[in-house]
Amino acid sequence: MSFLEQAWYKKSAWLILLWPFSVLFRLLSAIRRKISSPSNSSDVPVVIIGNISVGGTGKTPLIIYLAEYLEGKGLKPGIISRGYGGAAEAYPLDVDENTPVSSSGDEPFLIAEKTFCPVVVDPDRNSALEFLLKNHDVDVVLSDDGMQHYKLRRDIEIAVVDGQRLFANGFCLPAGPLREPVSRLKEVGYIVINGEPSEAHSELESAYVLSLKPRYLINLLSGEKKPFSAAPFNMGNRIQAVTALGNPQRFYDLLEKLPYGLDTHSFPDHHGFTLEDFESKGIDGHHPVVMTEKDAVKCRGFAQSNFWYLSVEVEVQEPFADKLWQQLKK
Repeated sequence: MSFLEQAWYKKSAWLILLWPFSVLFRLLSAIRRKISSPSNSSDVPVVIIGNISVGGTGKTPLIIYLAEYLEGKGLKPGIISRGYGGAAEAYPLDVDENTPVSSSGDEPFLIAEKTFCPVVVDPDRNSALEFLLKNHDVDVVLSDDGMQHYKLRRDIEIAVVDGQRLFANGFCLPAGPLREPVSRLKEVGYIVINGEPSEAHSELESAYVLSLKPRYLINLLSGEKKPFSAAPFNMGNRIQAVTALGNPQRFYDLLEKLPYGLDTHSFPDHHGFTLEDFESKGIDGHHPVVMTEKDAVKCRGFAQSNFWYLSVEVEVQEPFADKLWQQLKK
């Protein structure tokens, strides 16, 4: 976490010096939203899963959950994404199992692999949407982020909030982490909180809670699965936890439930891993290395026998998914 991010969440008093810039940022965002008009139109509903803050909030597991849920209802979802962290030679990029993660970005690759749904990446989300509708048979579109991509048409907005960090000091950039003010949540269709909120907020009274339940540790090389609840490693081991998440502490909190010592190694969000990253941190081959599934897709090419990833099951408070389904049917 950068120095500025730490200051946001510690609510450091000196950030008031940046408050005038936050007011300007908020004003420019409001103007940009007012003058932007969606340039797409079709009969296929577009559902945006986004947030109002910078950094990860848990959108990816929610998108995977929704894609699988809607497929179970007989729909054919397609997903569009900016592909943050990836750099393709050309866009739009149709993501499949042969797409390099370095081209698609970690999240789109994982979504495509987990859901088998068509996934299209383009920094211009309108271009991604047009390509998806033209080249794939879909009847609902899920947009990975894009709440602030005001030119993108949207029928339903779902805002995801990190229950641990919430809104920090409540300021917009750069004095705080918000891309839009908290009042923006009053305009979205659904609010989903990743984990129980750390404090009460009136804006979250109608929110649904998302929970990540750890199920298995899966070896990157062999595919061996060890139940998380059964103390999967020999006693005396220490877990070397590696992650490149916006909020790594959430991952570490899950691993702290295991009866082992924990060494944590954090990298910037969406970091493109190399073997040298592990060696530079002093990570050895004698103790298990555990990472998220999102990070694991970037480490397959150089994975060692002690590399594992944590497989989680997503649960969302009822009746969120059913209400969304009923709305889409209309």
